[in-house]
Amino acid sequence: MAAAAALEAVAPLGTLWGLVQDFVMGQQEGPADQVAADVKSGSYTVLQVVEALGSSLENPEPRTRARGIQLLSQVLLQCHSLLLEKEVVHLILFYENRLKDHHLVIPSVLQGLRALSLCVTLPPGLAVSVLKAIFQEVHVQSLPQVDRHTVYSIITNFMRAREEELKGLGADFTFGFIQVMDGEKDPRNLLVAFHIVYDLISRDYSLGPFVEELFEVTSCYFPIDFTPPPNDPHGIQREDLILSLRAVLASTPRFAEFLLPLLIEKVDSEILSAKLDSLQTLNACCAVYGQKELKDFLPSLWASIRREVFQTASERVEAEGLAALNSLTACLSRSVLRADAEDLLDSFLSNILQDCRHHLCEPDMKLVWPSAKLLQAAAGASARACDHVTSNVLPLLLEQFHKHSQSNQRRTILEMILGFLKLQQKWSYEDKDERPLSGFKDQLCSLMFMALTDPNTQLQLVGIRTLTVLGAQPDLLSSGDLELAVGHLYRLSFLEEDSQSWVAALEASGTLATLYPMAFSSHLVPRLAEDLCTEESDLARGDGPTRCSRHPRCLQALSAISTHPSIVKETLPLLLQHLCQMNRGSVSPGTSEVIAVCQSLQQVAENCQRDPESCWYFHQTAVPCLLALVVQASTPEKEHSVLKKVLLEDEVLATMASVIATATTHLSPDLASQSVAHIVPLFLDGNISFLPENSFSGRFQPFQDGSSGQRRLVALLMAFVCSLPRNVEIPQLNRLMGELLELSCCQSCPFSSTAAAKCFAGLLNKHPAGQQLDEFLQLAVDKVEAGLSSGPCRSQAFTLLLWVTKALVLRYHPLSSCLTERLMGLLSDPELGPAAADGFSLLMSDCTDVLTRAGHAEVRIMFRQRFFTDNVPALVRGFHAAPQDVKPNYLKGLSHVLNRLPKPVLLPELPTLLSLLLEALSCPDSVVQLSTLSCLQPLLLEAPQVMSLHVDTLITKFLNLSASPSMAVRIAALQCMHALTRLPTPVLLPYKPQVIRALAKPLDDKKRLVRKEAVSARGEWFLLGSPGS
Repeated sequence: MAAAAALEAVAPLGTLWGLVQDFVMGQQEGPADQVAADVKSGSYTVLQVVEALGSSLENPEPRTRARGIQLLSQVLLQCHSLLLEKEVVHLILFYENRLKDHHLVIPSVLQGLRALSLCVTLPPGLAVSVLKAIFQEVHVQSLPQVDRHTVYSIITNFMRAREEELKGLGADFTFGFIQVMDGEKDPRNLLVAFHIVYDLISRDYSLGPFVEELFEVTSCYFPIDFTPPPNDPHGIQREDLILSLRAVLASTPRFAEFLLPLLIEKVDSEILSAKLDSLQTLNACCAVYGQKELKDFLPSLWASIRREVFQTASERVEAEGLAALNSLTACLSRSVLRADAEDLLDSFLSNILQDCRHHLCEPDMKLVWPSAKLLQAAAGASARACDHVTSNVLPLLLEQFHKHSQSNQRRTILEMILGFLKLQQKWSYEDKDERPLSGFKDQLCSLMFMALTDPNTQLQLVGIRTLTVLGAQPDLLSSGDLELAVGHLYRLSFLEEDSQSWVAALEASGTLATLYPMAFSSHLVPRLAEDLCTEESDLARGDGPTRCSRHPRCLQALSAISTHPSIVKETLPLLLQHLCQMNRGSVSPGTSEVIAVCQSLQQVAENCQRDPESCWYFHQTAVPCLLALVVQASTPEKEHSVLKKVLLEDEVLATMASVIATATTHLSPDLASQSVAHIVPLFLDGNISFLPENSFSGRFQPFQDGSSGQRRLVALLMAFVCSLPRNVEIPQLNRLMGELLELSCCQSCPFSSTAAAKCFAGLLNKHPAGQQLDEFLQLAVDKVEAGLSSGPCRSQAFTLLLWVTKALVLRYHPLSSCLTERLMGLLSDPELGPAAADGFSLLMSDCTDVLTRAGHAEVRIMFRQRFFTDNVPALVRGFHAAPQDVKPNYLKGLSHVLNRLPKPVLLPELPTLLSLLLEALSCPDSVVQLSTLSCLQPLLLEAPQVMSLHVDTLITKFLNLSASPSMAVRIAALQCMHALTRLPTPVLLPYKPQVIRALAKPLDDKKRLVRKEAVSARGEWFLLGSPGS
């Protein structure tokens, strides 16, 4: 038995010996992994591996020793976690001794030490011993890149796990590392070395007397000049090295005396990249420097920055120079001063003012804006700097404004003033008297009002922006100033249509109304209300054209200032009252006038969404009023209503629906439940009790009544119920869904049937999964199939199918695939085929009224990708199998799907689909052509290699379409011709003469936009192949 056990023990050791021999003598790499795997599995121990390697490790031939140590090192790299402390000690001693061996052995020794540096059982003191041995015995920079990287890895591992031990070495560790790094050139190693230096500094290792040496060994790489080779597998970018080196250089104030002269030298050089890198590094240094480090270099730094901002032709250098000046000023502002110390900030800002102030007096000269930017960069650094600069500059600029009479000069000066005013907003002042602007308030207001009354539009615009900034300063403007400002905004809001000032005045009114609601309520709302009354009187007399040009502006102004809850409570009743008053004149208002009122209500509703209380106020005030108006318009009355016909038009109802949807989306579930308890019974039961002025002459029964007027109002019900939060319970849901289903297939009014189908789909999308949803879906499928089979309701049944399919596609419902297949089947239908093809556009696009994320619909984030994956193969198969007269429908559907698909999803499938897209360009349908061109244009930019394989076909088809009867198709074709120039130049050059001749024709197109695209495309083709193109 004992003999058998001995044989079993010898057998595996014999196998191990064989693997060792294969690796060492046979020069095979595989045995190393096998030995490591056996050690990890417990078949051998590391000690047995060492014993098996015994003769190899002592072999007089260096290559054999190197192979033996390499095998051991590879095993240790995979098995270092299994080592015991005693084993680690012996292995460390062995490897340290081998560092004195032949240079061929060193790489394998370093790999072994790297493995041992990862051991958690490494006893104290051995990390220091290993590093000392490396510093003493190894000339690192004579090693290949991989082995140098190994040394950096050993140091990194020890710094991570044995920090306190290494710090015990003091400055010797820093000096040793300097010797290791000195002369490094490989970017892969430099990234690691820079990180080590950063850790040396940031973790407070002792630098001793070697601060300058450490700076020199790193700063010699500044600025980084590295261009990665093409197809670099390591992926190291120039920016990686720049940021790593910058982190080192800006990590300690002790580098300041060496670094700042270097930065000044590089900023003053002629190399753009060196300027940028130096200014960015200076910016980073200011975060850790203090006055002491900067003091001696401030004049030189300011001179270099000033020169770059004054003289540079590069916007990037200017921006970095201004950022560096801002950081310098902030650094000087942070420092705590002793009572007897010099205030460097004060003297530094005085130098800046001395060099820049006089340029501000020359608004027509080119240095006026660079000077203003420098002063603003310094002023923006701190409250103290802002006070110093502003108090010196503002009086000068105010004086210059009055000295110069030309509008363009005044505009320049006011824009500079505006820049300094904006900086004041960054700093808060508890004491009102401390605010720097308080002493200049009257002069600033006078200047601003002069600008607002100036006939020059550009000066007016700057004046409006100045008013907004001054208004944002707390307690700066008096009530008298505000009254004047509101008067000016009122006047500017009614300037000519082509003036930019009225748009800016409306925006400023909205911003300031939030801050000063009382001023706008007192001075602007009454004037706008009076204007509206005048409009109503003129409209009643039939004088519309003379005064009603102010009508849209008045409405826009009312909605623009509705940014505060207290103002909304005044403007909303005014707008609603104005809409009601239109019903009482003798002349019917136009559709555009009613839509203008609804659009103003829409903007007020959007403003109210920011405040839950305002949102509920708008909803409970506006929605019942709008519903009352349209219900009254839809019921038969003895007296003829001038507004009745207008209110029931498609455009007006669509705009009202948008108002109601916006007023509903942000309601809380509790408040939405209160509202739904009134509105759904209104449509189902005709319960008008909650409507204002509800004494209507007839009954309101939109689902039972035969009149199309009442049925059309289902569009408003759709807007409401499809915007409710998902967790709001809708009363009488079964009955409502049944009524919507019936109305959706009613042929008498396409508008109401479509609204009913959309409403049904919107409710389906939000309904939770379960039996009730399945029942609704079955009812819908039955209704669709019955309608599609025959009869006059096929179009309505198709619309219902389309919207139900979209509702299910968005939420990934399993039935969506069946309905999509049914839709594809209709592509071959003689009557519905073209509409079915257009239906794919609806399925893939975002809606604005129902099934929106804003309306709480369930919209999965990647529904388009999923639809593409599930259905495009079937569309392609259908196209190939379809008769010739049906193929255009498949091409149109496919084009719609691809056009709305995210391009990263489409690119991998492009080779298989491109032939179909090219065939779609030959389809006579202009919709297909336009959709396909819109799909191809970005692909020309993003997949040039694939597209260049079909360049002949593309050029021919694009040129043919550039003469299309449709202007949109001509423009898109010329844009694609322009995009073609991004394909590889050698592929395009043979076609250049032909294309240039062909593009001469659209240069004479009767449409300006077509001519513009033709000029752009032809110009690119002319430049094709020229130097620098």
